[in-house]
Amino acid sequence: MQTFQKIISTVVPLSIENIDTDQIIPARFLKATTREGFGKNLFRDWRYENNDENKPRKDFVLNNPLYKGEILVAEKNFGCGSSREHAAWALADYGFRVVVSSFFADIFKNNALNNFILPVTVSDKFLEQIFDEVQKNPKIEVEVDLLEQTIKILSSGQSEQFEINPYKKECLINGYDDIDYLLSLKNKIEEYETINH
Repeated sequence: MQTFQKIISTVVPLSIENIDTDQIIPARFLKATTREGFGKNLFRDWRYENNDENKPRKDFVLNNPLYKGEILVAEKNFGCGSSREHAAWALADYGFRVVVSSFFADIFKNNALNNFILPVTVSDKFLEQIFDEVQKNPKIEVEVDLLEQTIKILSSGQSEQFEINPYKKECLINGYDDIDYLLSLKNKIEEYETINH
């Protein structure tokens, strides 16, 4: 699994509120049972006219060559709606490792963390600062430091702390899924068993 400590990247600004999981990955693409290949259908109905891959919508940010990067920045209430894990699969398969918003739906947040995507919750003010800086210069970089739990706009130096569940933080830093985490405790578990029997 991929480990996560610090990412410095340009960002993709998606200035839309209340993005639900059906907009992230439409229901008609949920037939597959493996995680691969979902990225090509990320925001499918927003990316293409009449569901035609040969007709990308020029006004949609993923089709704008100015914006690239591993960090997606969205307005508040990202990942609302149904609880499909495929939304996280699509974001990860597309190449996003961080999603920044001022509010995430809880189920989406957990699905993201389970798929090694870091959801960073920031204040409304800081979120708008990111959008403002990107509007001035699409090439600005944002640093997300998981160890320090900080997010910083490198061009302006503005930064903010963010919260994360300590267990999920450890899993991301070490590239652990839930089973890997338990296996990492094997020696401690065996030691405990020896002492207590």
